[in-house]
Amino acid sequence: MNPQIGNLDISIIFIYFLVVLTIGFLVGRKAKTGEDLFLGGRSLTWGFIGLSLFASNISSTTLVGLAGAAYTTGIVQSVYEWGTAIPFAILAFIYVPLYLKSKITTIPEYLELRFDYRSRNFFSALTIIASIMIDTAGSLYAGALVIQVFFPSIELWQTCYFLAIITGLYTAFGGLKAVVYTDALQAVILILGCGILSYLLFQELDFSWANLVASVPEGHFSVIRPIDDESLPWPGLILGVPMLGFWYVATNQYITQRILGAQNIQHARWGIMLAGLLKFLPLFLMVLPGAMAISIYPNIVNSDMVFPTMVINTLPAGLIGLVLAGLISAIMSSISSTLNSASTLLVVDFVKPRKPNLTDKQTMNYSRLSTFIFMLIAALWAPQIINYGGLWTYLQQMYSIFVPPVIVLFGVGIFYKRGNGDGAFWTLIFGCAIGVLFFILGIMDIWPIHYTINIGIIVALSTIVFMLVSSATATSRSHEKNIEPYLYSKELIMTENQGMVWYKDYRLHITILLSLVALSYIILR
Repeated sequence: MNPQIGNLDISIIFIYFLVVLTIGFLVGRKAKTGEDLFLGGRSLTWGFIGLSLFASNISSTTLVGLAGAAYTTGIVQSVYEWGTAIPFAILAFIYVPLYLKSKITTIPEYLELRFDYRSRNFFSALTIIASIMIDTAGSLYAGALVIQVFFPSIELWQTCYFLAIITGLYTAFGGLKAVVYTDALQAVILILGCGILSYLLFQELDFSWANLVASVPEGHFSVIRPIDDESLPWPGLILGVPMLGFWYVATNQYITQRILGAQNIQHARWGIMLAGLLKFLPLFLMVLPGAMAISIYPNIVNSDMVFPTMVINTLPAGLIGLVLAGLISAIMSSISSTLNSASTLLVVDFVKPRKPNLTDKQTMNYSRLSTFIFMLIAALWAPQIINYGGLWTYLQQMYSIFVPPVIVLFGVGIFYKRGNGDGAFWTLIFGCAIGVLFFILGIMDIWPIHYTINIGIIVALSTIVFMLVSSATATSRSHEKNIEPYLYSKELIMTENQGMVWYKDYRLHITILLSLVALSYIILR
């Protein structure tokens, strides 16, 4: 069935592009310094932080990937979304005060303060590559794939270029504040568009949960899977998912950059809590619709085509434009976030240390130029993702290569005082090398262990390397004293929380979020 794109649909999409570009350029006119571009002048409030975290995290890769995974393997992949409430809680408890009190601009900067410049540079370079080759390219590919269904005469690579250029323009000129403001708009459109689609699909099942359950294979609504399950075995649920979530929300520059731009610790924590609550929405707006499609559209072969098929066949003219605007919102929010974070990392971690006398204007020029270069690289790489199978599998497997050693540096490094620069650097080298080895052996069917379990194994091995190398190259007591501000302490939990009225206490919010996670596991066990 061919989609019917009417004038109303096209008008909605056109107006959306116009509004987003206008916001970007208006905000860009007010940007005077590098800090304005990188951190929005450290003036972000909790509402914008929460909506931006949600919009950036719920990308087109999530829309396409989760719907496809729910169609083929079940709703187990939804754990990657609502399960992030746990790492969000850890981020709010410990890392928010650590990061904001350190006055850092990039997360790798923290590694230099805690360890040395080697781990900072290594992690920064790693994050730049991942941001462009995985996050940005993945978002471009997913978005182009869906848009191509509606405009089949346009080649995949042409759509990737168009999306990259539009998003790169307002990101380069507006910086983080433009990204956050447009994210807030995009979050609303995304929720509205996907909400309408979910409602209409459920209507096809007579609004009956029993009909939905009866229409899917047995075990499709279970998140606790056998150890030989190809999608997500239960050991991976324990070992891999929480660690991927911790890396993604607590150490990933393109997510944490909003936290670093917060007005204060309170606004950062409240924004995180809002984002954690919103992360339960994908289960209802993206995952369950994919499961509903099994009985409604039973003959879809390519899992990445589940979402476009639902849009094409479910929505009437006019609403297609709204959902497409929601999809484009997801695409642009993710692309803008990753482009902004990658340019921030390049300028702050590599350019400024070598050119400390850069003026504000020169810093902004470097940032904007790097944004355009990264935009071009991502657009060139995005069409190649089609050769890697399902989009969701591509993303998670790529993450599993380099995430484990990073988890050790942040997760163990803040508690283990004797951890030093040598231990951190060689842990990064070792962990990434083992990750690549396991990935290659998995492709060759020599190492058949699921990548989520591999993450747990590599984290354990990397922790041993970190502690052994640090012990063998012990540093002085004076060094240990210098790093105390960057280590865990009980005071972090109460930072800027004294005298807070009960309903504003982030610890209450965390309790509610974790209770919802526990309830979800019980219902979907």
